[in-house]
Amino acid sequence: MGLRMNTVLLLAMLFSSVSAFVDELSDSFMEMKAADDIWLIKFYAPWCTLCKELDPIWHQIGSELKSVGSPVNVGKTDATINTGLAKEFRVRNYPAILMLKKDVKYNYSGPRTKKGILDFVDRVGGPVVRSLRSLQLFQHAMIQHDVLFVYVGATSQLKGNFTSAAEELIIHTYFFSAARDVLPKGVSLPFLPAVVVFKDGTFFTYSEERDGDLKLWINRERFPNFSKIDSYTLYAMGESGKLVVLALVEEENLHEQSLRYKRLVEKVAAGYRETYSRNFYFGFMEGNDYINGLVMGEVILPSLFVLNLSNDGFFLPPSTIETEQHLLDFLNGVLDGSSQCHGGNGIIQRVRRLFYNVKVTLTPVFSQAPLLGCFLVGVPLSFVATFCYLCCKARPTWINEDDDEGVALLAPSLQRRKKNTSKKSD
Repeated sequence: MGLRMNTVLLLAMLFSSVSAFVDELSDSFMEMKAADDIWLIKFYAPWCTLCKELDPIWHQIGSELKSVGSPVNVGKTDATINTGLAKEFRVRNYPAILMLKKDVKYNYSGPRTKKGILDFVDRVGGPVVRSLRSLQLFQHAMIQHDVLFVYVGATSQLKGNFTSAAEELIIHTYFFSAARDVLPKGVSLPFLPAVVVFKDGTFFTYSEERDGDLKLWINRERFPNFSKIDSYTLYAMGESGKLVVLALVEEENLHEQSLRYKRLVEKVAAGYRETYSRNFYFGFMEGNDYINGLVMGEVILPSLFVLNLSNDGFFLPPSTIETEQHLLDFLNGVLDGSSQCHGGNGIIQRVRRLFYNVKVTLTPVFSQAPLLGCFLVGVPLSFVATFCYLCCKARPTWINEDDDEGVALLAPSLQRRKKNTSKKSD
């Protein structure tokens, strides 16, 4: 008995010490915080399952940030109680993760993992543009990041534009500045100042004449040309305006056809970068759950798609992709409009997607608990039927229920019409 009590007390102390790193915030938070405070905040609802799954990760994040002396404070708030705070941060879904830095709000839309959230904290919590003062720091940054945006040169209008873009896009990627002599010897820049992106084992220099607006260019180039893609990355790629060439493969034990699709997409991405990089991202996704919802059906693995995330559209190959030329023809057809786009976000598609989502949600319920499924479907339908019945019953009639009274009311007008008719005949 004594040992059990000691164990319970120890667990309570451990939970208390971990919880001490995460503050519970109320509606008075905005008035009480200091102007220079940096906060990472989770908005949750008591009934939200995903919020409960995130809770232990959230406490680990709070503990780790405190242990390394981070200036970032970690908090959480029940958005169903502290509605004023939720409205201030424009919270729509749960769990919502945001950072507040110098009264600027940054929304996190990445995977709900410890690594993903801490990476977001590191980006937003630190300098907007980080200085690389040595070749060693530059090489370290190259190892740490798949994509690196670097401003090279002295102060200029281009640097101001670069900093302005960084302030908005820091939630997505890192930004650096460096002197010319810090870069590796193999990096040759035709002019300075310059903005350079390092990715896919090479580098590309921004040109306003060729690439247009700097911020839009950065938004287009912030992903590797070929990579493993999850649902969060796919959603973010849609914001870039590019289409996504996607090989959909199994999560484990890839079949020979899956490996061939994956290698083919990677080969075209690398070999035809100059031709397609402005219009396409390339990658592969494991599993078909996300794509099933997009196409509203069961997708057979492996498959090849071209996705247009800006309007939830997708393109399918007209025939089996066997060779590199087949894939090139398919991509060219997408670009010139000869390939048909399916799906979309029109009214009909939205209604179909609503019914599909309801079907997907209720099917497991009916299979595991038929009575509960009937109740969930029957109750709303009964309310709709009752409402329609009451509306029909309350509709007004053109003639009163008393037919004689109705005829009497109409008689004077009929007499007037007869008189007018007789006058015309005379």
